[in-house]
Amino acid sequence: DNYVESNINTGVGFFDHMLTLLAFHGKFTLNVEAKGDLYVDDHHLVEDTGILLGQAFKEALLDKKGINRYGSARVVMDEALAVVDLDLSNRGYLVYNVTLNRNDINGFSLEMVKEFMYAFAINSGTTLHINLMYGDNDHHKVEAIFKALGQALKKAVCIVDDRLPSTKGKI
Repeated sequence: DNYVESNINTGVGFFDHMLTLLAFHGKFTLNVEAKGDLYVDDHHLVEDTGILLGQAFKEALLDKKGINRYGSARVVMDEALAVVDLDLSNRGYLVYNVTLNRNDINGFSLEMVKEFMYAFAINSGTTLHINLMYGDNDHHKVEAIFKALGQALKKAVCIVDDRLPSTKGKI
C-alpha cells in the first residue's frame, strides 16, 4: 500500500528493469542487491533471485488471512499481450506458454524468464499461469509478462475481509 521506489542491482541491466517493473506494477518495494558468477552466465544469479524473492514473498504472507488469494492481469505492451493468472495456494506450480525468438537482450538470457518464474512460483507457493497471447518484439513480450505478474500479485494480496481464503481452514 505504501510503495517506495525500489533499489535493484543485479548486474544485469535488463533483469533489473524487469524487476523494477514487477515491483512498480505490484506496488511492492524491492531492495535487491545480487552478485553472481556472471563471468559464466546469468543463470545462477537470475534463478537464485527468483528463489529468494519467492521465499521472501511467502514469508511476508505467512498468515494469508484476509487476502484475496487470486489475481489476474492482462497487460498490453505495444503489440504484445500477456495474461497472468495466479493463486497464492501454497502449491507452487508454473504453466508457461511463451514463445521468445531472441537468445538474449543485452546480456539477459531470455530462457531465464521461465527459470525465474519457476523459481519464484515454487518458492513462494504460487500456482502461476503465464500466457503470452501474441507479440513480435521480445522486449515488449517480456515486459508485458513482468508487468502482468506485478498487477496479478497486487490483486492477490489485497485485503478483502478478515477470513482465511479457503474452505479447508488453511492454505
